[in-house]
Amino acid sequence: MAKGEETRGVILHQGVETAYKVGLGGLTIGELARTTGLSKSGLFAHFRSKESLQLQVLARAREEFVDLVLRPAVQAPRGEQRVRALFENWLYSGVHRTAGVCLYVKALNEFEEQTGAVRDQLLQGHRDLYDSICQIFRTAVSEGQFRADADPMQFAYELNGLLLAAYNWVRIVDPADAELRARTAFNTLLDAARA
Repeated sequence: MAKGEETRGVILHQGVETAYKVGLGGLTIGELARTTGLSKSGLFAHFRSKESLQLQVLARAREEFVDLVLRPAVQAPRGEQRVRALFENWLYSGVHRTAGVCLYVKALNEFEEQTGAVRDQLLQGHRDLYDSICQIFRTAVSEGQFRADADPMQFAYELNGLLLAAYNWVRIVDPADAELRARTAFNTLLDAARA
């Protein structure tokens, strides 16, 4: 990786961290300059506008989600083990507030009533995640580990829902038992899908 690309990666990761704390709407070139210690003019040369910065930070957050959650999951053996790896990676990242994983949840709530490229990219990212969950689940179905008539999109819906509940539980109710409750719900979801 070239030095310029490496520097850009560091800046974008800091943008993810900053957006997680101040909100994607609060992420500006000035705010990023403050958190990185770089000049606003230097960052402006990289991003040109707030929207461009937000889009690139979202793309970086997506890469971080793929690196921390999806890629390790698909390296697990096909079938239920892969589904479990997806769940465990995602749960760990959500409970431990990994910025790249959690930013998409926070940003979707922030931008759901807006229009424009940032909202469009957020929605597409969530749709792509549902597609990835469905594919991982379909593989388990094809391996005979879940019912042939199990609905992959329903599974994706319920998995996402229980992980959102865990994310909220950590912040609102009790961080100590969020993982236990999420695993209980996940095992119930798997039991319902089993052959």
